[in-house]
Amino acid sequence: MIIEPGKKRAVVFIDGQNLFHAAKDAFGYRHPNFDVKKLSEKLCEPGTYVLQEIRFYTGMPDKQDNPFWNCFWSAKLGHMGKQGIWTFSRPLRYRPQSIVLPDGLTSSVLVGQEKGIDIRIALDIVRLARQGIYDVGIVLSQDQDLTEAVDEVKAISRDSSRWLRLESAFPDSPASKNRRGINGTAWVKIDKKLYDACIDTTDYRAPKGN
Repeated sequence: MIIEPGKKRAVVFIDGQNLFHAAKDAFGYRHPNFDVKKLSEKLCEPGTYVLQEIRFYTGMPDKQDNPFWNCFWSAKLGHMGKQGIWTFSRPLRYRPQSIVLPDGLTSSVLVGQEKGIDIRIALDIVRLARQGIYDVGIVLSQDQDLTEAVDEVKAISRDSSRWLRLESAFPDSPASKNRRGINGTAWVKIDKKLYDACIDTTDYRAPKGN
């Protein structure tokens, strides 16, 4: 018999780019303005979860390709590190992608793509579950590529007779293109009021003259 613990330890796993694009669709924000620490604490605020660790993952461009966003993410990740947040970043890989112009013609543009972020998140979700680090994994992502990791955690729970829960948390509004969480998880919809209570007001842009 699997016994549900009274005090549930939580680890928050955040896919930075997935969270940013979800917030952009839902609320119209044009840059990653979320405060990772505040948002994680809010999601554990009811008192039933004890926040053990925050883990943040993102792709970021090389300085030569996009100095603005490289500086932004370097500064934001550095700030997270000082807050005790575990961070993981990978360089974006640029590939040509065809787009249709207003006149009907097509053009090729270079689009940055993340490689390996979802794999790293999946590995960490499974590894920390096996190590018994958390009872509840809160995944801020809607990436269905993580479904296999969800299935693996369920197998760990069954085979070890341990209570484990995975939640998929994501910004949501009527404007959202995607209103589904990761299959097999409990969905936690982040409304604008909750999100706005967790906005990061720090300016991570490079100082003028740099």
